[in-house]
Amino acid sequence: MPEVGERRGGRAPGRRRRVTARGGPDGPGGRGSVSDSRLVRVIEVLAIVVASLALSVGLIVLVSGYFTSRDQAGVSGGSDAPGQAYADLGHGVLRPGEPRPAYNSNPPTSGAHLPAAVTRDGVALSDDQLLQALEVGDVVIFYGTRQPPAGLEAFTHTVAPAFTPALAAIGETVIVAPRAGTDGLTAVAWAHLLSVQGPSSPGLGDFVSFWLGRGAPGVH
Repeated sequence: MPEVGERRGGRAPGRRRRVTARGGPDGPGGRGSVSDSRLVRVIEVLAIVVASLALSVGLIVLVSGYFTSRDQAGVSGGSDAPGQAYADLGHGVLRPGEPRPAYNSNPPTSGAHLPAAVTRDGVALSDDQLLQALEVGDVVIFYGTRQPPAGLEAFTHTVAPAFTPALAAIGETVIVAPRAGTDGLTAVAWAHLLSVQGPSSPGLGDFVSFWLGRGAPGVH
């Protein structure tokens, strides 16, 4: 008799396993499977978003580099920097006897040259001396008369330390020099020119202050 009662009121172990396998919370068709499916979908969406952002950033960098290179390819008048901008021809070093490149301005503002230090102020400069001075960060002001115009020396002392060969070698001074064919004054910095009538002309001080010490990209 007890055996009959146990059969009627108890649950067979086999049935319990079958219920769990078919519809239990941990079975293949239960909540655990649904949660896993949702998690996979969320990960897929996040991966798509991250990939889209990376592609967008890459395109922005590529387009920006393209237009920057186009701006540097020729004379640019739209820059906020003072003076007329010219394409940067680099600051390569020529070997003795090697032909010079075709500079894109007169006086030249960039390009390959022989290293040549400036040791004196107020004397004519070769193109090598000019480009070497501009490369390290000096600003050069040319005049077309035999003697410096009145007020030029006083002007240079207000915007930069007095010339010394040591300062010129590190790009921290203004060099004044005669140059045939100069009308008024021509201020020269790396890849930039500014032509003015005299030392008191508007813009000359801003030009020197902005460019002094900058030099060719990558030198400092």
